[in-house]
Amino acid sequence: MDGGGGAEGELTALETALYDRQIRVWGVDAQKRLSKAHVLVCGLNGTTTEFCKNIVLAGVGSLSLMDDHMVTEDDLNANFLIPPDESIYGGRSLAEVCCESLKDFNPMVRVSVEKGDPSLIDGEFLDKFDIIVVSGASLKTNLFINENCRKRSKRIAFYAIDCKDSCGEIFVDLQKHSYVQKKPAGETEQQELTYPSLQVHDLGLE
Repeated sequence: MDGGGGAEGELTALETALYDRQIRVWGVDAQKRLSKAHVLVCGLNGTTTEFCKNIVLAGVGSLSLMDDHMVTEDDLNANFLIPPDESIYGGRSLAEVCCESLKDFNPMVRVSVEKGDPSLIDGEFLDKFDIIVVSGASLKTNLFINENCRKRSKRIAFYAIDCKDSCGEIFVDLQKHSYVQKKPAGETEQQELTYPSLQVHDLGLE
């Protein structure tokens, strides 16, 4: 069953019941936005598979996976989405195997595979998504994707993630992000954050 809510973006009765506990934490409006979000994850490793599992359980609208690398025995050490049986993962890509496992976590979320090389992603392809998460890519690839995200007519959030041993790093570009801040007296105030691109951040020009 596909995610995305009911008519006019409203949550269905089934979604409301399934996500009841988290709705109590962040509210119905946040759950509606999550149910309409389309996410692309490029590069599947221990960090991104945990992220994928969490957003699928939370009820994201759709999740697309891009990683054409063939599964090896070494991948089992850091990827709990890969079954230990070689007859299941043998000769298949990381994206294909992880996609199959993620579908079992929440049948209401659409999980699919996108074949290709992240370094060759074009702008029109990005228009299908609201959030792009890239892990394990070169700086050149991250710069290329981030630049293309910024060129699109709609806002596409970009995350670059890497983790090695006990060290990790993350770069976030939400471009312009608006939110409502609650004051101690109870009134609210609209706030806006402007994020630098990876190009600006990398060159230290901000």
